[in-house]
Amino acid sequence: MLTRRLRTRIAPLALTTALVGGLAVTTTATAPDARAASGSYYLYFKKNTSDPINSKLYLMKSVANAKDKVVAKYRAGSGNGSQNECAVSKGWLPGTTTKNGKYTIEFHRTDFDGVINGYVIKLSDKKCSKGTKRTELFVHSEMKPNGKQGTIEPERWDGTRDYYSNGCVKLKPADIKDLFAKAKRYGWPKTLYVVK
Repeated sequence: MLTRRLRTRIAPLALTTALVGGLAVTTTATAPDARAASGSYYLYFKKNTSDPINSKLYLMKSVANAKDKVVAKYRAGSGNGSQNECAVSKGWLPGTTTKNGKYTIEFHRTDFDGVINGYVIKLSDKKCSKGTKRTELFVHSEMKPNGKQGTIEPERWDGTRDYYSNGCVKLKPADIKDLFAKAKRYGWPKTLYVVK
């Protein structure tokens, strides 16, 4: 009984590592900053400081008194290669869990028609560490408004170079469609967290 009580008190503070496809993902036993109630889902963006366009986006499930569960993981790029989070339309997504790395997911659509098209997840605006406000932040890909591949560059995925973005989080088309399918099946996340 005493062991169970100690585990319950200590577990939320302990960092755990989940091995996913050979990749170590550090998460906390329960969602830090009260991320989500047990059983709910959130997005977790892990910045890669050595290669920003080879970062990772995770769909996570919050689990009471245990490590959060990785439901899906995707390669994701953010920015044009710059790690300057204050560089508007160039730098990667601002924030880490220790420096204001929490975003509200404002909406998700499969038929967005704007500067970016198709499958999009709109993130809340965010001030970077120097106070510059970053706006028009999305998780998106390159596709036509109907979600299909086009013939012109902003609507056609050509490969690794397409992970570059204007500061958003970018997935390849098959991955963002898979993320939408899993989120629809399990429950749409309301929050995205950024760590590095």
